[in-house]
Order: sequence, then structure tokens, then C-alpha cells
Amino acid sequence: MPLTLAFTAQDMANIRFAVSPLGEVVASVRVVKDPAAHSALRPWAEQVRRRLADVDFRLLSDLVPVPTVSIAGFTCTPPSTSTPDLEVELATMRAAAGRVRADLDNVGGPRTERVQALYDDPDKGLERLAEEVGGYWEAAIAPYWPRIRSLLDGEILRRARVLAEGGADRMLADLDDGVTWEDGRLHVRNRYVSGVRSLRGLGLLLVPCVFAWPRVFSVTTPPYQPTVRYPPRGVATLWESRAADMPSALATVLGRTRARLLAELDQPASTQDLARRLELAEPGVSRHLTALRDAGLCTSHRTGRYVLYARTAVAEALLGHRT
Repeated sequence: MPLTLAFTAQDMANIRFAVSPLGEVVASVRVVKDPAAHSALRPWAEQVRRRLADVDFRLLSDLVPVPTVSIAGFTCTPPSTSTPDLEVELATMRAAAGRVRADLDNVGGPRTERVQALYDDPDKGLERLAEEVGGYWEAAIAPYWPRIRSLLDGEILRRARVLAEGGADRMLADLDDGVTWEDGRLHVRNRYVSGVRSLRGLGLLLVPCVFAWPRVFSVTTPPYQPTVRYPPRGVATLWESRAADMPSALATVLGRTRARLLAELDQPASTQDLARRLELAEPGVSRHLTALRDAGLCTSHRTGRYVLYARTAVAEALLGHRT
């Protein structure tokens, strides 16, 4: 039986999206500990294994058991803003000392010595945990963050378009294969939790999370914001070196570089991400994107500190994706 989230009209009005660097850290620990269970993320796990050899993240690892039935809420509190950076989320975590014991009691089960020390002295334990997260982030996530962030922002932009075109019903209906939407209720496939949960009028926070793949994780326990973390589309492509399809006739008209850029925009992407993929200088990519935008072949959308570019319907037709 799935976990069912019951919506009121107020909850529907309070749906929002966010990204979470800390959430990516916590979810990724599962992949490091059991890469065989995460085939789409295994290339990343193999790449970071050596860099993590000298990083102490034992407490963080203890708090993320595999198989993952439940994780203490204070480890990755649902973000209060749409685009927090890691330091903001770590500050929130450090301020959660009053929740540590209750959250660990809710998780239950045996505790390692490190987790027991955190339970006995939450302030000191959270400082250690924050230090471990910082070291883990620099070794395992930071080198990949621009491309991860681009995928996350592109997912949110795509969801916003679906919301604008078809409303919340359509946006929620194809969130993930593990989620279904029916009669004002969101059913989340969950191996360990079932039953109906009220959103308490707080709405629902949707957090696309690369390292959640292939699962969907939910938070429904007070006092936290009801949250669903789900894998965005295109997770497997993050680790690929691929050549996007580019019609030769289009390259003749636009030039090879601009045609390649359009072909790469199968999902919204930033200048930095496109420059990395095509091994080009960012200023040059920016000039080409401006020309494509002026010609009506792509659009630009600011998301926090990033500007994402997306193909227009005209560009889709030129590439042969639409008739």
C-alpha cells in the first residue's frame, strides 16, 4: 500500500519547488555505500571513491543506513528557500540541536558510538556533522555541482511550464513512475511507510534530487514542511560524454557551433554547462546563445544566480523533433 498525501485547496495553493545541496549530500551517501543498487549513479560512485579515501565522514555515514528505511529529519531539513546554498542549509542543521534526540528516537534502532555521542551532546555532534558534510561536499559533490545544478534547475523550469500549460493536476500526474495523482491525493510508492497523511495546510515542497534515484523520499512528520524528493529526468546523462544529434543541413545554415548548441538544449542548460559539454570558452558560447535567442531559436530564464537556455518550438521543428 502506498503512502498517500491528501491535499486541500490551501495545500494546492502552497505547492513550491526547491533544490537542496545538503539533500544531495545525504542521498549520495547511499550510493557510495551501495553503488551496485544505483546503476545510473555508479559512474559517479566509481569516480569519487578515490577522492573520498582521505575524507572522514563516518558520522554522516552512520546517519544514512543502507538499506534506507528512515533518516533523521535534522540531517537534511526541507529547505526554507528555493535555492539555498550549502552553508545556509548547514546553518539550519546546526540550529536544530533541539530536534536531534526526538528525531533519533523516531528513527529507532541501534546506534553507533558516534551517533550516541551526537545524541548525548547535540551541539557538539552537529558541529562535527557539519564539518564532515563540508569535507564530503568538496570531494564528492562540488566538482559535479554545476552540471547537477543545471539539471535540477532545468527540471524545475520544465515543471513550471507544465504547471502553466496544464495546471497542478497535470504537473503532479507525471512527477515520477513511483508517484500517481488521483482525486486530490498523491500516492507515493514506499516500501516501508503506508497510510494517509494530511499536509496540514502547509502545502507540498517538491525537491528534485539527483542522488535520490531510483527512489522517491517523503517527509510528513511535524514540525517539518511536507516534502517529496524525487529524481529529475536525465540523471543518467550527467555522467555521459555524448554527442547530440545535429542535422548537417542545419549546421550549414547556422554554423556548426550554433547547431551543436541547439542540439544540446534537449533540456534547459546554463552557459557554463554548455561550454563544459562542448569544450568551448564561456564568452563564445554566450555570444552564440544571444544570437540564437535574438533569432527566436532559444529563450533564456533566470533561476537564482543562473541563466538557463531552452529551445523554442521553432528550434524543435528545425531539429526534426516536432512537425
